[in-house]
Amino acid sequence: MTPVAEAVAESPQARGQKETEAPVYPSRTTWIFAALWAVLALMTICSLLFGRYTIPWQDWWRVFADPDSTGLSNIVLLQVRLPRVLAALLIGGGLSVSGAAFQGLFRNPMASPDILGAYAGAGFGASLGILLGFDIVGIQLLGLVGGVAAMLLVWLLATAATRSGGDPTLTLILVGIIVREAGMALIRLTEYVADPHGKLAAITFWLVGGLSAVNLHDLEFAAVPILLGTIPMLLLRWKLNVLSFGEEEAQALGVNPWRIRIVIIVCSAVISAAVVSVAGMIMWVGLVIPHLARMVVGANHKALLPASFLIGSIYLLLVDDCARGLFTLEVPLGILTSLVGVPFFLYLVYRTRTERA
Repeated sequence: MTPVAEAVAESPQARGQKETEAPVYPSRTTWIFAALWAVLALMTICSLLFGRYTIPWQDWWRVFADPDSTGLSNIVLLQVRLPRVLAALLIGGGLSVSGAAFQGLFRNPMASPDILGAYAGAGFGASLGILLGFDIVGIQLLGLVGGVAAMLLVWLLATAATRSGGDPTLTLILVGIIVREAGMALIRLTEYVADPHGKLAAITFWLVGGLSAVNLHDLEFAAVPILLGTIPMLLLRWKLNVLSFGEEEAQALGVNPWRIRIVIIVCSAVISAAVVSVAGMIMWVGLVIPHLARMVVGANHKALLPASFLIGSIYLLLVDDCARGLFTLEVPLGILTSLVGVPFFLYLVYRTRTERA
């Protein structure tokens, strides 16, 4: 530093300016995300520890030191609990991000991942696979294909209906509801014609939703489509803020609403189909968690979607732990999420109305 620069730096004015500069502290959102990550890590560890079979502490080191061992602790931890915990993380996070993106895309607080029929289509595909006697791979593939096919059918019908005019968003939702109800009717048909002493029980067990049967193969099958559906929505989250101003304003700002709508709908359909194909119909997660995340971080989608993923993962881990630990027999996860989601959503509705009043 030159003598002139040193003199300027040591001048009373410069020292006063340094002293009056306010220190930079992490923002509230930063602290919230740090807390969510900490809670998620703690919940993951607790979920691995929790179970009817207690793993001694000394066995933990043996499991990670020799993961190829065939001991009982290795089987319980690596082949039973770990796939189940990772599946809960992915499914809870993926459904929550999908629900938050749908609510922002359609500007409808009641939007959820099953609104366009992907859930019903995947459920019908899996039910048909069980009815036809397919193996587990065939059932999962048929469920995935059924969910994507239902989404494509909704898109084609909605596109044809809006050629003569009308609100494309409203038409898409209405057609989605129609296809969803048709898919549920087809599911009921497969249950009606199924053997009541065999395949009917398998279809019912599959559709109520749960992670009790998830293994490493199921995790590998579901992880890729869930991540392929979640990552693009996280990358496009700032454009959802633009779409909230309306389609004309979004186009004026250089955002193509039609293209964004296609990407989000396809990604959500892939996530929903993958979830149903390996875990059944796990309801209410994509509807309730975005509202909870909005209460925590606000309506800005740049923070809302990542927060929804973290909170959804924590929530499904917690509910799954309750499903396998509250009672002697494990409660199906889909039933428990509905029992928890309904009163919680009523509370959110009551709180919202009270704040507006």
